Amino acid sequence: MEKLTLICLACLWYAPLLAQSKNNPDSLAYQLQRNKINLMLDQRHQKFGQYSESLKKHTGIFGLQTKKDIRRSNDILMDITKTDEAIFEQIKILLNYRTYQQQQAQVQTTRVQDNSLGYMNTINRLRDQADKLKQDAQAAQKEQESTNRMHFIVFALMLGSILILLFRKRHVTA
Repeated sequence: MEKLTLICLACLWYAPLLAQSKNNPDSLAYQLQRNKINLMLDQRHQKFGQYSESLKKHTGIFGLQTKKDIRRSNDILMDITKTDEAIFEQIKILLNYRTYQQQQAQVQTTRVQDNSLGYMNTINRLRDQADKLKQDAQAAQKEQESTNRMHFIVFALMLGSILILLFRKRHVTA
């Protein structure tokens, strides 16, 4: 009957966790481990209650405890000790889960920071390149304007020279 009750309690505890498993499997393992430890603690509590009852039993003559009563109490106490050791092992596993989760969070934080720094460096490099391209474009535009002025001046001088030569030739032939 107690085992059936414990199984039902375990199912009730695990059902909400299974719904959350889609989000983060590590936290699911952590929650399952916590529930396992809680079940073990409940079992220990029940065993301690049995131990307390066995200490109160006095089946001997004149209401004294018999060797059988004492052995039964000792057996229950040994079972409690084994349960305690199992609980300690499970707590160690739980702490290892927690440590692993913390390490994963630190690794993820480091990755995000590295990515952010990389993005910032890339953005700064691209901004510098854009500024340099703007400066190069402005310098090329100034050079083009200078070249255009020079061409205009040369064209104007050539046109002026041709007109002067034609005008002189007309005065000389006339």
